[in-house]
Amino acid sequence: MHRRIRLILAVALFSALAASAAAAQEPGADATWNSLKPDVFGERAIKEASPLVRLTAPIRAEDAAMVPIEVEVMMPAGDPRTVKKLTLIVDENPAPVAATFRFGGERHDVTLGTRLRVNSYSYVRAIAETSDGELHMAARYVKASGGCSAPALKDEEAALKNIGQMKLRLVTPGKADGPAKSGDATQASRVSQLQLMIRHPNYSGLQMDQVTRLYIPAKFVDSIEVKQGDELVFAMEGGISLSEDPAIQFSYEPTGKEVHVDAGDTDGRKFEGALKPAG
Repeated sequence: MHRRIRLILAVALFSALAASAAAAQEPGADATWNSLKPDVFGERAIKEASPLVRLTAPIRAEDAAMVPIEVEVMMPAGDPRTVKKLTLIVDENPAPVAATFRFGGERHDVTLGTRLRVNSYSYVRAIAETSDGELHMAARYVKASGGCSAPALKDEEAALKNIGQMKLRLVTPGKADGPAKSGDATQASRVSQLQLMIRHPNYSGLQMDQVTRLYIPAKFVDSIEVKQGDELVFAMEGGISLSEDPAIQFSYEPTGKEVHVDAGDTDGRKFEGALKPAG
């Protein structure tokens, strides 16, 4: 009888622990965010599940080192506010703030896509700041692990050989890998999008050299500035959670002026050029 009671209690305890572990991997397990939020935004109020922000990300990532996300921030018709800033956060990453984008001009709508590293099951969050100072958030729970420590796709010599090479192209809205439209930025519509790609290993500092078995020092793109003439499209501050060979797809309002890109990494390298979308 006593043995049976002990067995029942053991099974109940095991079930409770299993349920607790499962719950920690489901949406609602946001204890990390509750402790992280004050460090990033202080005591500012954040409107969660805001209708102004839409975040698209896979529920289960195929590659934790390259998780595609897309963010849309749209002001309602007639709303005078503009989009000033966007912060991307991966709660459970060693450096949770993946990137911060500051937008120029009077942007009433913004779309932006990129690829992130996700180190363990985690919420991915997009927090937009509007011109009145309000913060609006959308969140998505992504099942992925090992993204920050995944081996680089290229060896260091090959990665550094082409470091800083850029490509800018006009893409079909909503289709990051779709064919480019004909023409350049001056022929694009208001909802046109550009995709910027920069060759860079974006080492996280958590990856191991497969030959020496030593950790590769962190080395990543930490700043990007895109302008049309003297007008700012966006300025980005990035961290280790951006994927290798960063790719950023973004909406813009073409003015007929040439698009300039200036970027830099944590080693002090500068990458720059005056680029036009490929036809």
